[in-house]
Amino acid sequence: MNEELLGPLTSATESAVPVAKPLAWLRTGGIVLAGSAFVAVCAHIALPLYFTPVPLTLQTFAVLVLGLLLSPRLAAGTLAAYLAEGALGLPVFAPSPAVGGLAHLLGPTGGYLLVYPAAAALISFLWRRTGRSRSYATAALSAAAGDVVILGSGALWLAVLTHAWGQAVLTLSIFPFLPGDALKIAAAAAVVTCYQRFRRVTN
Repeated sequence: MNEELLGPLTSATESAVPVAKPLAWLRTGGIVLAGSAFVAVCAHIALPLYFTPVPLTLQTFAVLVLGLLLSPRLAAGTLAAYLAEGALGLPVFAPSPAVGGLAHLLGPTGGYLLVYPAAAALISFLWRRTGRSRSYATAALSAAAGDVVILGSGALWLAVLTHAWGQAVLTLSIFPFLPGDALKIAAAAAVVTCYQRFRRVTN
């Protein structure tokens, strides 16, 4: 009798597994595409600066938000997909009259761009380590840690390209972006914590 009952249940479970896997892959693929598109849209909200080859954009804001919303692996994968799209020549990077595609990744902003996957994964890891104590403050601190990685990588890359060090490279790659990045960190933390509260209320 038990075997008769278990037989249909086992076969139903086995048949559900092949169906569940494609659905999971489709969901993951949809998240990656939507996330990379979000970064691309934010990249085109740009303000060129006359004193540095690095423009002001909302790209970093998108990276911070995705890092807070997604798991470390999915956040890194989404940003890696974004970079791959740009390297293939899709118009996902900040507008630049001089270069595009892979050349853009090797240009003055390459240091910021190439570290996006690692920065997003770090933000996600730190945010999730806070466990049940997740709050606006912990979200902001996690986002700030990722932002420091992005700025540091961008500064180092630009220093190698321009052979400028010390105060000169800091003026080109970090100082002009600190006020804007502080606002992006605050905004990203606010968006994600509000989203989480909304989900708790609706669930």
